[in-house]
Amino acid sequence: MPHLPQPPFHSLTPTAHQSPNTQKKKLSTKLFPLVFCMGNADYVYPSTSDEAEAAAAECNNNDNNNSSHSHKVAIPPPQPFVKSLKYNLKETFFPDDPLRQFKNQSPPRKLLLGLQYFFPILEWGPRYSLDFFKADLISGVTIASLAIPQGISYAKLANLPPILGLYSSFVPALVYAMMGSSRDLAVGTVAVASLLTASMLGSQVSAAENPQLYLHLAFTATFFAGLFQAALGLFRLGFIVDFLSHATIVGFMAGAATVVILQQLKGILGLDHFTHATDLVSVMRSVFSQTHQWRWESALLGFCFLFFLLVTRQFSKKRPKFFWVSALAPLTSVILGSLLVYFTHAEKHGVQVIGQLKKGLNPLSFGDLVFVSPYLSTAIKTGIVTGVIALAEGIAVGRSFAMFKNYHIDGNKEMIAIGTMNVVGSLTSCYLTTGPFSRSAVNFNAGCKTAVSNIVMALAVMLTLLFLTPLFHYTPLVVLSSIIISAMLGLIDVEAALHLWSIDKFDFLVCISAYAGVVFASVEIGLVLAVGISVLRVLLFVARPKTFILGNVSNSGIYRNVEQYPNAATVPGVLVLEIDAPIYFANSSYLRER
Repeated sequence: MPHLPQPPFHSLTPTAHQSPNTQKKKLSTKLFPLVFCMGNADYVYPSTSDEAEAAAAECNNNDNNNSSHSHKVAIPPPQPFVKSLKYNLKETFFPDDPLRQFKNQSPPRKLLLGLQYFFPILEWGPRYSLDFFKADLISGVTIASLAIPQGISYAKLANLPPILGLYSSFVPALVYAMMGSSRDLAVGTVAVASLLTASMLGSQVSAAENPQLYLHLAFTATFFAGLFQAALGLFRLGFIVDFLSHATIVGFMAGAATVVILQQLKGILGLDHFTHATDLVSVMRSVFSQTHQWRWESALLGFCFLFFLLVTRQFSKKRPKFFWVSALAPLTSVILGSLLVYFTHAEKHGVQVIGQLKKGLNPLSFGDLVFVSPYLSTAIKTGIVTGVIALAEGIAVGRSFAMFKNYHIDGNKEMIAIGTMNVVGSLTSCYLTTGPFSRSAVNFNAGCKTAVSNIVMALAVMLTLLFLTPLFHYTPLVVLSSIIISAMLGLIDVEAALHLWSIDKFDFLVCISAYAGVVFASVEIGLVLAVGISVLRVLLFVARPKTFILGNVSNSGIYRNVEQYPNAATVPGVLVLEIDAPIYFANSSYLRER
């Protein structure tokens, strides 16, 4: 065998100048190439260490004594079970070592650090300045103008009283401002969670026939969603949400947005009766079986406001400095629609309106939670499913904007904050909330500096609850439907789906499966299908890992994939392989056959 260039794994052998931590880091960050001796004799797997050394010596002797180097990779010494278990648990649940800041600190200092961990406002609050407040004041007022009409719209989507949308933009926002670590997340209700609530609770209790029980179940589902979210954060189980891959979220969100848009045909066409099913076939059957009940006045008004909302959003997208035009468009639509109905008495000509909204702040609802059979299981299931979706959206949105501003948010702390605000919200007449993308994007573009923008928004909503709710009496439902459709169109990301097709066909299959499952079956089936395919993808990645042949890049000691680097030459007599996964029992037989 000719003299070999320096192989890519020479650094795995510990040297005197390397510290144990350095050795450990190198071992944990490298893929292990396999080098096979390509002699004429068949290779026999050694059964003992002596036989292994003899086999290695025989392989070395087959290169006609031309090699002057031999490289050995030391076998790690066996670790005690307790030590190995402790290390694995730490790597799984505490990779960021959250307790490191408490080391060598005095008890008062530890108490302060503990409070700052759960209430980040205690950390950045003392450094808050007047310049920050000016920016947060503008951002808070701007997102309040969006939160009020969106909150009312999404509450109607969940088959809940419209006032709950305002309640849910008040108390949860104050809780998150104290406990959240994101500077840009704007808290409120979301369309997907609202749709899931209506779908899952509606299968057990009719909102029209038994509105009080339905309302109490919504509070109970929110309570269990908050408990589940906070538990994930406290027990460091945030990695579970990571199984919702990007492809899964793109497909699921697009499917849910399509379903939500279809549901709004009821408001656009002014229909009194509509199907409770969410699949495409049922909705279309319900729409076209009632053509004699379509109201042209409602449809004309709805399409006019939808056109206005889409034009303002496109304008703000092309000119980011005018973001406030798109942000104020929903509230403007509500005001114009209310004035139009008031002066033309359109409610007497088939245009449905919200009606009376009661004044006052959130009433307590801890006595309304339902913990009795058979409704308890429905509330728990609804809470867990909606809680996972809300977490995935809130954390993804928070991390995205944190990346733009170059700061870090702790996923587990976010789960605790979101979970706590939902538990508190369920006790104060709120239903599920998280950080929706549309509202957070407006907050980000408005130049927010801290979570104080959520406090400003909450105070604006509070003033609305105390003094302005009678003004929404004449707000037409068709305007709310237009606002929802406009927001949902932004969740159908065709470009992302096409990008998945060009990058990875399997990820595109996951995306389309999630979309088809939601649109043609139900939201729950689409979610289960998407997660199932994603988990199958992970299992296939481990069980059938990709294997690459490596070659030496000329005039260097670097080895690269010969398919990606045409100038990388294979070493005569040696096959160097890179296995793109750890070697487990699930893939050992496959790799041996490969």
